[in-house]
Amino acid sequence: MEKQPFDNETMRMQKIRDQVVSVDPTAQKKKALTIQMTDGVLIPRKDDGHVLNSWRITFFSAILLLTGLVMFKPQPYRDIFMVTIKGTPVTFQATIFAIFGALMIGTITGLGSVSKRRWVNMISGVYVELIRGIPLLVQLIFIYYAMGRFFKIQGMVAAVVALSICFGAYMGEIVRAGIQAIPRGQMEAAIALGLSRSQAFRYVILPQTVKVILPAIGNEFISMLKDSSLVSTIALSDILRKGREYISRTFLSLETMLVVALIYLIITLLLSRLVGILEERLHQNG
Repeated sequence: MEKQPFDNETMRMQKIRDQVVSVDPTAQKKKALTIQMTDGVLIPRKDDGHVLNSWRITFFSAILLLTGLVMFKPQPYRDIFMVTIKGTPVTFQATIFAIFGALMIGTITGLGSVSKRRWVNMISGVYVELIRGIPLLVQLIFIYYAMGRFFKIQGMVAAVVALSICFGAYMGEIVRAGIQAIPRGQMEAAIALGLSRSQAFRYVILPQTVKVILPAIGNEFISMLKDSSLVSTIALSDILRKGREYISRTFLSLETMLVVALIYLIITLLLSRLVGILEERLHQNG
């Protein structure tokens, strides 16, 4: 009679185990055919075996559509493509120069944001809030036209300066977040090993920060390339400007803007794929 509670408990646990075992083991293996969507950039991973992937659908659809228009309806699409593609070097030139400028400004701003000196921290914060609150188009027009009354500024210089200043504020926030993402124990361990605070920051914190922020910088590069279309307002012959010039001659606005949109889409998706590969390699290397 004394063993009765123990036996009842044993029987109850056995029933629970039987219920768990009775679940169909193949149920988890049955997956419906779905189109995968991602929260960020549409980048397929190397281990992604799905054929119906959002990035693949968008990229190959854009390639097929642009190729079909150019090959099967050369008038006017081939002419539009040959004109607008000439603006690609200007688009990349402005974007590449601006990304280096934004990186320098962003690094200084990010370091200032985590500085223990209050006045440095205040200046960085005011810069970030001020620049992020003004649209890029307004900054472009202000630098090229308003400042042009006092200084002779070329279109490319104005575009690079405006893009650098605008995206430098966003880069500063990325750098700040990357530094704060490193555990504080890293700094304490480096100081315990005999390094000064500046040496620990330079040789321990910053190298890890670079690895953390590289994917975000890649995404900012893609955003900058898309926003570089605004430089067409200051007479730079980028992709959009070439398209607008073609429209002024032929009045084919629908056909021209379709080709321009497809060119930007293909370039952006290619860059997003490169950013995805970079991020995967960073995760693999730890």
